[in-house]
Amino acid sequence: MATWRRDGRLTGGQRLLCAGLAGALSLSLTAPLELATVLAQVGVVRGLSRGPWATGHRVWRAEGPRALWKGNAVACLRLFPCSAVQLAAYRKFVVLFTDDLGHISQWSSIMAGSLAGMVSTVVTYPTDLIKTRLIVQNMLEPSYRGLLHAFSTIYQQEGFLALYRGVSLTIVGALPFSAGSLLVYMNLEKIWNGPRDQFSLPQNFANVCLAAAVTQTLSFPFDTVKRKMQAQSPYLPHSGGVDVHFSGAVDCFRQIVKAQGVLGLWNGLTANLLKIVPYFGIMFSTFEFCKRICLYQNGYILSPLSYKLTPGVDQSLQPQELRELKKFFKMRKLKSKKPTL
Repeated sequence: MATWRRDGRLTGGQRLLCAGLAGALSLSLTAPLELATVLAQVGVVRGLSRGPWATGHRVWRAEGPRALWKGNAVACLRLFPCSAVQLAAYRKFVVLFTDDLGHISQWSSIMAGSLAGMVSTVVTYPTDLIKTRLIVQNMLEPSYRGLLHAFSTIYQQEGFLALYRGVSLTIVGALPFSAGSLLVYMNLEKIWNGPRDQFSLPQNFANVCLAAAVTQTLSFPFDTVKRKMQAQSPYLPHSGGVDVHFSGAVDCFRQIVKAQGVLGLWNGLTANLLKIVPYFGIMFSTFEFCKRICLYQNGYILSPLSYKLTPGVDQSLQPQELRELKKFFKMRKLKSKKPTL
């Protein structure tokens, strides 16, 4: 399910920039909720009040207000390479799933998106692991001073494969994620009692939030185990704060259920669900604002504050075509002003 329809009036670089800025701002403004989610998943807050507010307040008092944004810089930095890899992979998978007539089914489109997301996550996985390590460490007594120091330290102490600890859960977790996406997509017309191509912007926003809630809830146990595997290290205080001891992914599932029950696999889900609406709301609004600035710069609209179209401009033209057309008319106008003998 597409978040935004591709607008041919933007260049590839502008689309990537708009998406990157929107993602970075939405990540930054919801970072405290992400911190509460990860700490609950790893088990650092076990035995204490687990609510997002209680977790944030405890971290604030112990480490200061900046600690609420631990790991956010790494999360923002990985956005651009992750988005670039995902876009390239998605195009490859779409070509692979397209039939001889150039058609692709909705299920194939969802699968292409899920596989592309999985590929980008695997390629940039070390940065995700480092983000988790930065979140669980104490800022006042840090084991890692930043992205490069964390990468170097983990590589030297634990080996290269330690940077990919838990990556198998990303691959397995893609299955319930895809199933959840398909489940939501197949029922959208029943939910809204109308065809998909006539959905309004608020309806599309609600669809994205609903799909995110369903898919993340279904895949959350795999994400919980992944976070525990990422955080666990004999070189960190209290083994990274992980609340169960395990020898692998399957054993981690077993130990969580044994110690906390089945619902222990969903620790942190509340904070994660609370993050969905503000995250996508900020992302939608920021993307649209950045898009208007680019459209204004390209000459398609009169002001970046509205979508009022520029009179006389063919909106179907690509940016490069519009620039060439403007250049042509400008040269023609200059020639017409030259004095004749």
